[in-house]
Amino acid sequence: MKKMFLMFVYFYLCFCCLMGVFGDEVKSVSVMEGDSLTLHTDIKLQRDDVIMWRFGPQEARIARINKEKNYISIYDDVLDGRFRDRLQVNNQTGDLTITNITTQHTGDYKINIKGNRETSYRFNVTVYARLSVPVISRVSPQCSSSSSSSSSNCLLLCSVMNVRDVSLSWYKGNSLLSSISVSDLNIRLSLSLEVEYQDTNTYRCVLNNPITNKTQHLNITHLCQTCSDKTGVIISAYLLS
Repeated sequence: MKKMFLMFVYFYLCFCCLMGVFGDEVKSVSVMEGDSLTLHTDIKLQRDDVIMWRFGPQEARIARINKEKNYISIYDDVLDGRFRDRLQVNNQTGDLTITNITTQHTGDYKINIKGNRETSYRFNVTVYARLSVPVISRVSPQCSSSSSSSSSNCLLLCSVMNVRDVSLSWYKGNSLLSSISVSDLNIRLSLSLEVEYQDTNTYRCVLNNPITNKTQHLNITHLCQTCSDKTGVIISAYLLS
């Protein structure tokens, strides 16, 4: 029984050692384009450690620290120079800082530490482009004296250009009326709203990503003319490529 217990302890310790070498922790980080991002290791480096930072699916090396020789190497010309003049590493902590970050720096970062032990950590970084304020415009024709529904309502369009990983939404007060999302880039994202000419409610169009948002408030008096006293709001949404 004692022998079996010792064997169990031995294999358990071996398993833990293997996990320390091959088991990567993954931390997700989000940041806005133009900001500086520091990837913190939260570890205490030893004087004989060698630290290597890598990026992307090919794990291209971007920085290296040799603690024993007190030497730092920055490989900022890799990957078409996207990291050029943007990388800083802390010789004491191994932390990596990316300055003036862009959407090209979205991806997986890996730090590998070798010395008396081998440890690795991964960071999944998402860089969001800065948002512009959405534009509200009128797309319906001039007011008609007809009593039909199409002529008694004002059709509006809220639009943004060249957006990625965002949602565009119409709100009536604090209530969500409609929303549309997109993950691609280089497209026009539009969301329409049909209101009455004499509607006195407050409306706003909001563009947002997981970090921030931009809001445009609707001025019905400015964009629409008075045509009828009918009530109601009709919502529709579509994506224009």
